[in-house]
Amino acid sequence: MEHSVMGNWQDNRIIDLFGVELPIIQAPMAGATTPEMVIAASEAGGLGSLPAALLTIEQTKAALDQIRSATSKPINVNFFAHANPAVDPVAQMKWRTALAPYYVELGLDPGAPVPAAGRAPFDNDYCTVVESHRPEVVSFHFGLPGADLLERVRRTGAKIIAAATTVAEARWLVDRGVDAVIAMGLEAGGHRGNFLDDDMITQIVDAVSVPVIATGGISDRRGVRAAFVLGASAVQVGTAYLFTPEAKVTTFHREALKSARDDNTALTNIFTGRPARGIVNRIMREIGPLSDTAPAFPTAGGALTPLRAVTERDGRSDFSNMWAGQAASLAREMSAAALTRYLVEAE
Repeated sequence: MEHSVMGNWQDNRIIDLFGVELPIIQAPMAGATTPEMVIAASEAGGLGSLPAALLTIEQTKAALDQIRSATSKPINVNFFAHANPAVDPVAQMKWRTALAPYYVELGLDPGAPVPAAGRAPFDNDYCTVVESHRPEVVSFHFGLPGADLLERVRRTGAKIIAAATTVAEARWLVDRGVDAVIAMGLEAGGHRGNFLDDDMITQIVDAVSVPVIATGGISDRRGVRAAFVLGASAVQVGTAYLFTPEAKVTTFHREALKSARDDNTALTNIFTGRPARGIVNRIMREIGPLSDTAPAFPTAGGALTPLRAVTERDGRSDFSNMWAGQAASLAREMSAAALTRYLVEAE
């Protein structure tokens, strides 16, 4: 049976601002979001979002070329706006020492060099990609880049949005000219977007004049409706898109998502050095989930890489992040296009 669109969102500001048909934003999930997912979400009427933080410049260009060849609908490209930390050999040594027993258990040399781990912040090279490919929307996580870079993005005609986890962060973003604020609830999977302080939708809606996009714990139509009632102009959905065939996730991550509950995810900093919500696994139980020993973002992941490589070959998730929000159990398996439309269909 066909369903009609809800049509009961509070305002059309996001639809008009982005030039989309539906107030649904597919969340940019680094490592899991594929160009195919972005294309499907945008073609279905939502806003497909490409995460660039784990992509090289050439990979970002190739992904955007692929997306642009398949859809002319509006798209979003997401970047991280953090500052890379100073080199801290002492912190890295403490972290390697904490992980050494796992190296020994798996027959690895605890003193062997490990690959650098990083998520690249927005810089001149990424900005050049924005200027050449001109996405309709550019979003930022962990604040905003410097004023010069931000003005270059604005001159491309892109709408600029960014995540806030507090009213203070929302106001900070608005003061710097963002077109909309993403209100990120504690329930959201993946990295917390906090950048000023280490509930929130209604508070942010009341505090700022720009449209507010709700995200966190929204995996079905009830969550979408609740966000609209609270004053959101749109929703950004992440975890539910991990259930789609377009998502690039490991088999064990996909299986864990299917059995996820609201009480078996936790905020953890041990995979990257910043709090992010994921499904609890061995390393989170035994070291964390929050550990003072984990070095600064984004460097914590380097020492985990050899452990991940060995255990993932056996299909084990012991040392692998499995990002997920608290509403994973409400998600359904369907295509990215079908999910985008489902979220705003009437019952």
